[in-house]
Amino acid sequence: MSEYRFCPQCATPLAWIAQQEDGGSKERLRCPACQWTHWNNPTPVLAAVVQYQDRILLARNAAWKGKMFALITGFMEAGETPHEGIAREIAEETNLRATALDLIGVYDFPRMNQVIIAYHAECEGEVRLSAELAEYRLFAYDQVRCWPAGTGHALADWLRSRGYEPQYMEFPRPREET
Repeated sequence: MSEYRFCPQCATPLAWIAQQEDGGSKERLRCPACQWTHWNNPTPVLAAVVQYQDRILLARNAAWKGKMFALITGFMEAGETPHEGIAREIAEETNLRATALDLIGVYDFPRMNQVIIAYHAECEGEVRLSAELAEYRLFAYDQVRCWPAGTGHALADWLRSRGYEPQYMEFPRPREET
């Protein structure tokens, strides 16, 4: 669902309106007064499998309630390439310097309406976490567990490329109503 309720140009309430576009009719939130359209395109997110001291560095976001650890991620800034952006994010969040960056792949993350651009980053330096991160852990390649979504698939693909069969963690399934 969209967070938009009113047109940002003229403040008219938005409505789901079908309109001809390339490829046929498409229903989108549109302004019936000025024809402004909310495109709701996915947001690009950068992610890094950080290789540090011959292990994988995963971090826990300070805003997360659980003990889940994940890849270093962030958003691109205007005027930077994805390559430059992930190097900056790694430095900002961990104080590490990426000495090598290689693209792992591009992954969809529909739950958050995001497209993830994932890199492998060889890093050096001394870890000092930003206030955004609560803690980090280093994992041996054969001990890290992948999660079954977005950046977890990038981690699994990188492990496979290094000859390791990824192990996925179990996520609890929602209880079915009886």
